[in-house]
Amino acid sequence: MNHPYPIMVNLSARQCLVIGGGPIAERKAHALLQAGAIVTVVSPEFTEGLAELDNHLNVVLLRQTFAEELIKGEAARKSCYTLVVAATNDAAVNAQIGELASREGKLVNVVDQPRLSSFIVPSVVRRGKLVIAVSTGGASPSAARKIVRELDELYGEEYETYLEFLSDLRLFIQSRVPDKQARQRMFKDMLEWNVLDKIREGTFASWKEALYTALENAAWPNGRTGEAGIDLAAWSAIKIFDRE
Repeated sequence: MNHPYPIMVNLSARQCLVIGGGPIAERKAHALLQAGAIVTVVSPEFTEGLAELDNHLNVVLLRQTFAEELIKGEAARKSCYTLVVAATNDAAVNAQIGELASREGKLVNVVDQPRLSSFIVPSVVRRGKLVIAVSTGGASPSAARKIVRELDELYGEEYETYLEFLSDLRLFIQSRVPDKQARQRMFKDMLEWNVLDKIREGTFASWKEALYTALENAAWPNGRTGEAGIDLAAWSAIKIFDRE
């Protein structure tokens, strides 16, 4: 049995086509905009939410019915859509869009028809840089939503701050420690720190300021640092500082 291959697609500045003007098409369009895509939405009528996007820099609203020329032919080649979403209220039209887009080599999602799609959109928990995607492969969207609700409670809003902290500190260390093995060991150490508790308790900001002060004053690889490329005593002091 073949299984879908999970990926995260970079759609920044990519042309995407959403066909449909209802609530589902609106949700799809907003999700694509959040990913940085340039979105064309095609429908004779639009929801109020879609109509409000008419002046959005990265949105084109076309008030018309679906036409094959949108996906194939000279006009389509100029648009170069990377991804197509079929979200009309007509299952036959959606199937036609899915078949045509597949023939043209486009990534295509046919709403509520995973067998006609080259990709499906999972249920998602987002916490800043943290993205947790859940899919049942179309077997039970309700089960996927239930699992997402459970994950939503488990991974609270504090994880957004936590991931931003880890990302910034990782860049800080990369700029100062040339040895890869030493960096990897330090990154593992960082995961043992009780940062999440500090965020929840409201003491994170002052702790982070003190941490960076200690790091700025540490002996990074400019003098005698040993084989690891860092003053190990200085890093040990940082770890001790975290436990205080």
